[in-house]
Amino acid sequence: MAAVTRELAAFTAAIRLESLPSEVQERTRFLVLDLVGNMLRGRHDAESTAPLLAAVRALGLAAGSAAVFGDSARYTPAGAALVNGTTAHSLDFDDTHAAGTLHPGAPVIPAALAAAEMVGADGRTVLAAIVAGYEVTCRLALSLPGGDHYERGYHPTATCGAFGAAAAAARVFGLSAAQVEDAFGIALSQAAGSLQFLNNGAWTKRFQVGWSALNGLTAASLAREGFRGAGEALEGRAGFLRAYAPNPKPERALQDLGTAWELMETAVKPYPSCRYGHANVDAALALRAELGLKTEEIESVTMGLPNKGMLLVGAPTQYKQNPQNIVDGQFSGPFVVACALARGHFGWDSYAWLQDADLRGLMKKILPQEDAEVEADFPAFMSGKLTVKARGQTFVKKVNIPKGEPANFLTEAELRAKFHGLADAVLGADRARQLADAVLNLDKAADVHGMLRLGAPMMAARLAGE
Repeated sequence: MAAVTRELAAFTAAIRLESLPSEVQERTRFLVLDLVGNMLRGRHDAESTAPLLAAVRALGLAAGSAAVFGDSARYTPAGAALVNGTTAHSLDFDDTHAAGTLHPGAPVIPAALAAAEMVGADGRTVLAAIVAGYEVTCRLALSLPGGDHYERGYHPTATCGAFGAAAAAARVFGLSAAQVEDAFGIALSQAAGSLQFLNNGAWTKRFQVGWSALNGLTAASLAREGFRGAGEALEGRAGFLRAYAPNPKPERALQDLGTAWELMETAVKPYPSCRYGHANVDAALALRAELGLKTEEIESVTMGLPNKGMLLVGAPTQYKQNPQNIVDGQFSGPFVVACALARGHFGWDSYAWLQDADLRGLMKKILPQEDAEVEADFPAFMSGKLTVKARGQTFVKKVNIPKGEPANFLTEAELRAKFHGLADAVLGADRARQLADAVLNLDKAADVHGMLRLGAPMMAARLAGE
């Protein structure tokens, strides 16, 4: 039996930034920048944030010295991990790992930053810890594998993410390999996350990812204090892999460990919605630009998806053609394609168009459908194929590698543009630029405090008598 727990724990305890390939170091900083933008805007725009913060305050998690992006208040480390992890995933604009079918950054990075504030860790330690967290998260998802896990109703970002968050926090704390094993054993008792949010667009999707960041931080903190966790937490008879999927492959978690980097297989999103719809958005934008298509000319649209994509953004058809809230929209293939075809744009502000009559009419013409050619591409490619009937003709556009995928990754300039599109509204352009610079130079920072301070909006001056 593969000693998955022991080997991943030893890997986590030993990882050092200077031993990583330069491209892994750079990509890690890019992924942090991408997530910081999500946390900033999610803190302010997500409709679920206000009740989350009210509960955090009621629970006594808002009286500390840890930072939440986009917030001038300070929180306990647990509160910061929970809020940052939740807001990171609230826009559905955070990074994705196609083969694992999850979002690794949202649980891992907030846990690493909260741990770093607890112990004053330097930037290099934090970045190494984040790499460990990504590897653990993604490799566990590959071992389940993520598709089987999904079919059982689990949300792997939250379940696998709890272990990745534990690894990241444990590495920041400088735990030994044995202590990291304990952290994994403690995280096992907390790993949870259900896909039932798809029933009604529930905010639990966001919350359970934030909770996994908190779970990981809690597990590492307990292990740091000598608390004992379950042995063989990952591969054991009642361990994570065997309890959460019918036919796991534990050995997959260790394949090429330390030489092949799953972090480098992580994509960033140019559009704030489920990744399975992005190739079709690219195709819709391309067809619109090439043909000068007008909404009234479109007779019908077929949106070709892989099987797993149909589960999330394509079925049931009538529900997906009639989204009623932002979460519905994030998982509606017809909505995101309609935005691209009708407006030539799809961004975070596009959710204000949910009830617009032209989009409503167009969505009813867009039929998501499993496509054999697209299914054959998956998971090597997150492809999509759009077939548009208009002007008495049929136009087909297949996109094999959507923008943001590892083989079509965003440039630094494109990442900064996405970041400023999210952050400027919260911080102002100048402060956002300073924060972006601080994130991209995190490897040179003596601690994370300066960077985190830049993530707080400047308090507005109030004159006497106002």
